[in-house]
Amino acid sequence: MLAIIAPARLASTRFPEKLLHPIQGKPLILWVAERLAAESADIERFFAVDDPRVERVLRDAGHNAIMTRPDHPCGTDRLAEANEKIGADAIINVQGDEPLVTRGQIGALKEMLEQGAAMATLATPFAKRSDFLDPNQVKVALSEQGDALYFSRAPIPYNRDDFDGFGDEWVAASPTYRHLGLYAYQADFLRTYCALPQGKLEAIEKLEQLRVLENGYAIKVGVTHEPSIGIDTADDVSAFEEYLKLVR
Repeated sequence: MLAIIAPARLASTRFPEKLLHPIQGKPLILWVAERLAAESADIERFFAVDDPRVERVLRDAGHNAIMTRPDHPCGTDRLAEANEKIGADAIINVQGDEPLVTRGQIGALKEMLEQGAAMATLATPFAKRSDFLDPNQVKVALSEQGDALYFSRAPIPYNRDDFDGFGDEWVAASPTYRHLGLYAYQADFLRTYCALPQGKLEAIEKLEQLRVLENGYAIKVGVTHEPSIGIDTADDVSAFEEYLKLVR
């Protein structure tokens, strides 16, 4: 059984209670739930929540919500707890603040699982120098086989010859991609992952996927040309609202 599970933690440092923030009169979490229902109707979907208010909003709208402990250190642990109740053999992890996930992205993750990946994720090419330099835009460098070599908030690779002068064209041709917060796991590997101790690099970069690489496991990375908008700040809400104006 394959399931989509979206960890949905209400507390947020940069944007408090963003999952309940109204966008055109509808909470963000419902934008995500409705998008998932439209883009992946053939896969069972669940939200792993930590607050009764989020659970109520989802259930009242007809979506599956599972209450999880509020003290999980990261979304992966919340995902694992939820799957102990669901019992899926493989899981696609869509973030609860990603309202533009696509059928193609979900299909790419599913395909990597079917090809034997224990863990997979997605990335998209950079287009702007400003995004490449932004520490909130996570970079991932890939091997020739499509496995992640490293994730970083820093602008990698470092353009030693022209760091101050390079522009959008160099960024677009760079072998490093912008990481998207979409993952897929085999259930047995998810349990292994959550049992691993926090890594030193993970603690520094605040990127939990580095724990996998630090312990010698592989992460398969699919490249998509369908970038998403994750809602991390109030500015991201404005960008999403502008998108909605264009498509409606």
